[in-house]
Amino acid sequence: MGFKEWIIPQDKIFFDLIEKESHLVLKAAEAFKEMLKDYSNSAKKREEIKKLEHTCDGILHEIFAKLNRSFIAPFDHEDITKLVSLYDDVLDLIDSVSNKMHLFKIEIPDNTMIKSSQIISSMCMELDSALKQIRKIKEEQIRRTFMEVHKLENEMDDVVDNAIAKLFNEKDPVKIIILKELYENLELITDRCEDVCLVIQDIVIKNA
Repeated sequence: MGFKEWIIPQDKIFFDLIEKESHLVLKAAEAFKEMLKDYSNSAKKREEIKKLEHTCDGILHEIFAKLNRSFIAPFDHEDITKLVSLYDDVLDLIDSVSNKMHLFKIEIPDNTMIKSSQIISSMCMELDSALKQIRKIKEEQIRRTFMEVHKLENEMDDVVDNAIAKLFNEKDPVKIIILKELYENLELITDRCEDVCLVIQDIVIKNA
């Protein structure tokens, strides 16, 4: 059975909700990038990210509720659950890092944080573009998306590895612990983005 044959009119809501979730994650990633670009507005952006995270939780619960009531979905129930849960993790982690920066009293974001936020935003743009086309996306398109996401994830690995290596030139152990945790959490966001892309790729291949 082809992917199009899986789609029935009453299941349009699943695609709509997945696209809404993706839009919220992208907005959070962009807000995080803007927060680090102009840290004087960090409180406002942190609150914006928190609101997006709460809205996304509501969409996640709606998807799960509809899955529990429906025997037919545009693709496998387990794949939908995995996709939306992993992408919710991305937003949760963005919210967590923005909050930790406040709690750890980061006064000025360093270049590693700024560069990381740009990479995260770019990855979320790629994923949002793919999810907007998931009703008709082709294997070749998702392969290109995966290659770009994978390239960005590798770039993030290099940024964080170099930053952590330089950290040990610091003399303040508390600063080392704080920054290492923040860097590793930023890297974890990109790992989750790559996981989301792999799930999208699996869905497209299975339902092509």
